[in-house]
Amino acid sequence: MNKNIYTEPNYSISTAARLLGISVPTLRMYEKEGLLLPFKSDGNQRRYSDKDLERIRCIRRSINEDKIGIEGIRRLLALIPCWAIVNCTEKDRQNCEAFNSYAKPCWTYNHKNNFCEGKDCFSCEVYNSFGDCGSIKEKIKELIKPTQ
Repeated sequence: MNKNIYTEPNYSISTAARLLGISVPTLRMYEKEGLLLPFKSDGNQRRYSDKDLERIRCIRRSINEDKIGIEGIRRLLALIPCWAIVNCTEKDRQNCEAFNSYAKPCWTYNHKNNFCEGKDCFSCEVYNSFGDCGSIKEKIKELIKPTQ
């Protein structure tokens, strides 16, 4: 199995916190707030990849440099048009809390009776496509670009 080293969950929560210069409770809080989904080992321990660390750096820059609070970041992530990325049907959209709410990102909902029911959000294209600070804006531009 050839895995990309960038996405391999190599770091424990304490190692990730040390590498990022933040506390373990801060990482847990970001998870609780729906800003990230760390990999969980068979023993239910959080594991982080280099890609996760980049996502957290983006969150930290947004907080410290751009002065966007956690609620603001969560609301921005909630605006990701997940239904367009995974091609949900109109019926799925009607039954989808993520489509009908702007409060939190799609990966934080318990999906029932829709396209995402039973899917692993950790490996979902929506979650994985938006780990860096510029990707949300670029994806929205791509989705609204008129067809030539």
